[in-house]
Amino acid sequence: MNLINKEVTHKRFGEGSVVKHDDSIIEIHFATANKKFVYPDAFGKHLKLHDRSAAHSLEKVIQKKQMEWEKEEQEKVEKKKLQRKEQQLLLKHEKLMKNHKLHPKSQMVFWCDVDELSRVFSEWKIFTGEINSGSNKGKPNKPSRLYKNSVCILTARDSSMPEKDRRILGVYMVNEHFIGKFCEDGYIPAHSKYRLQLTEQESDKMPFWKYYVNEKSPQRMTWNTGKYRYFDNVCVAQILQDIVSLKNDTQERELAQQLFEHFCIMNQIRKEELPETNGALIRI
Repeated sequence: MNLINKEVTHKRFGEGSVVKHDDSIIEIHFATANKKFVYPDAFGKHLKLHDRSAAHSLEKVIQKKQMEWEKEEQEKVEKKKLQRKEQQLLLKHEKLMKNHKLHPKSQMVFWCDVDELSRVFSEWKIFTGEINSGSNKGKPNKPSRLYKNSVCILTARDSSMPEKDRRILGVYMVNEHFIGKFCEDGYIPAHSKYRLQLTEQESDKMPFWKYYVNEKSPQRMTWNTGKYRYFDNVCVAQILQDIVSLKNDTQERELAQQLFEHFCIMNQIRKEELPETNGALIRI
């Protein structure tokens, strides 16, 4: 609004008139000198407009600015609350990781459907599936054993092929900030660096059952139900070591080697002492 030449009264400087103003500063000419004030804050505190119509309009401007200020202050409060909450979660996260005890089977192997593989390799995350029964039916499975030391092994087999022909198609370390206990949506995101997709030729040399065995039935190769299974840490190290030897591309081989070494460090495995693979295929 335009307040130029509008007459005002100041408690200390007396009467004057507006000579200049913008959205933040207003300048008043008094008998003794020109004075600048914060606009529109000075009105109601120090300045009073003589023009009632202009004063009424100005009141609306002041009210609008007050509402905007209150909104900004509320947003600041909410932001601080969110920051405190995030800080508390971070401290909880750090405490969990500090006190975390390695589970000997804290890796996951997934049965991937053919139609989901392209999505998994483009988005680099996989869904754990939903709980099928009980009070939590329909909710995502929570991968509670997974921490930043964990790897996801991606496998598949053609529906016309026997289970023993299941192949490993890719691997990835879980995201460096991931904690399975806190996973609510069932999605396990990949590490920003340690992720590998195998070519078809490489996958043909990586039969899943060469590494995996059901200890209750060592010579049986069956996977009838379930989206995933927890997997032995040492067996996953064997898989990662074999992937290194498969890679011909220099960059991929280097990444595979880094992933293998990082995994061994995170899982306190001495790579020099890895045993020979002893999965169900080996025991036939």
